[in-house]
Amino acid sequence: MSMFGKGVRQALTIARRDFIAAVATPTFLIFLLAPLLMIGFAAIGGVGATMVDKTAATHLRIVALADPEWQAPLEAADARLRSLFAPGDDDRPGELMIANPGPKVEAQAQAQFQKRDAEVTAVLYGPLESPVILYSPGGNASARYLTEVANTALRDARLGSDAPVTQATLKPIVRTEATVTGQGHIAFLGAFVLFILTLMLSSQAIGTMAEERSNKVIEVLAAAVPLESVFFGKLLGIFGVALLFLAFWATIGFSAVEFAPPDFARDLQNLGAAVGFPAYPLLFFAYFVMSFMLMSALLLGIGAQASTQRELQMMSLPITIGNMAMLGLASAAASAPDSMVAMIATIIPFSSPLAMIARAAQSPEIWPHLLALGWQLLWVAIIITVAARWFRRGVLQSGGPKGRRRKPSRPTEASPLT
Repeated sequence: MSMFGKGVRQALTIARRDFIAAVATPTFLIFLLAPLLMIGFAAIGGVGATMVDKTAATHLRIVALADPEWQAPLEAADARLRSLFAPGDDDRPGELMIANPGPKVEAQAQAQFQKRDAEVTAVLYGPLESPVILYSPGGNASARYLTEVANTALRDARLGSDAPVTQATLKPIVRTEATVTGQGHIAFLGAFVLFILTLMLSSQAIGTMAEERSNKVIEVLAAAVPLESVFFGKLLGIFGVALLFLAFWATIGFSAVEFAPPDFARDLQNLGAAVGFPAYPLLFFAYFVMSFMLMSALLLGIGAQASTQRELQMMSLPITIGNMAMLGLASAAASAPDSMVAMIATIIPFSSPLAMIARAAQSPEIWPHLLALGWQLLWVAIIITVAARWFRRGVLQSGGPKGRRRKPSRPTEASPLT
């Protein structure tokens, strides 16, 4: 056989060996179906975000504070103009609510924007010939729609005249509380940012124990300290790196806000969390710590079982897919915070931080977060304990079954005394 043929044969032998080593693994099927699974989980996340927007859209309202004799004409004008919009049109105005004006109608109109069960975008009060229309940031279209409703009601009262009869005064207002839509956006955004930070910063944990196994350092550490302390110490070290990363980018982010345009600050008026400030930033950091610890502990335990770099690469894909599933579940929980899906998302430890930070944006109660943080901390301890014992028995092979009784040795017959 020529040298060329021998080289080709050796190359094919190596190729067959590597091919079999990659294919003959339990995770190869997940790797093979990864595009389908990724599309499915991405669709779950997209549907969750869409559901957040649709849920918030059902809370949109416009209000008319009008005398009783004008309420029926306003309702008829609204029904006629609303028929021009398609059911799923993004420009479709919110539902019209009509109420009797009180003695302090201006204060009554401003109070409509502070409702927690609905997001009022525009309020009309005063005579229809010269009404005053208050509108929130982003409510310009709603204010113009209310103007046209008043104009149509007056034209109907004047036997269908097409002359403009309404001279409205439009006044923007400044919100003191976040809107329902803004809370929904913060809910999804908080869960997504927490997911990205956890996925990016905890990924360094999967190869930590494999490196220690390759240079035999883990055997020295295991002989000196308990493995639980080794795992927890490594988690703290990785967490220190994550804190340095967060501090660096938080400094840059706060500095960049100072150079933001004025319109950007006005757009932020609709955004906010139900728990308020500074509770939401503190809860976000607490849930980041729990999410990071949960995922890093899991990655540390799984990575400790890998003996080669190929096994680490094959493990990373199903872990990423699982993280995408948790994000999809948390997104569905953000769109329906009182549903069974939301309860399931808060119970599963790996989706619990994402679901709870979304809940913090939509519900003002604090006590559920204390229970959730305690529940997540318990699972961190469970994962560390299980990972350490799994590593001790599976890799170090030093954790044999305890409590096995030794067979008593037969007593030797005593020699007779002489």
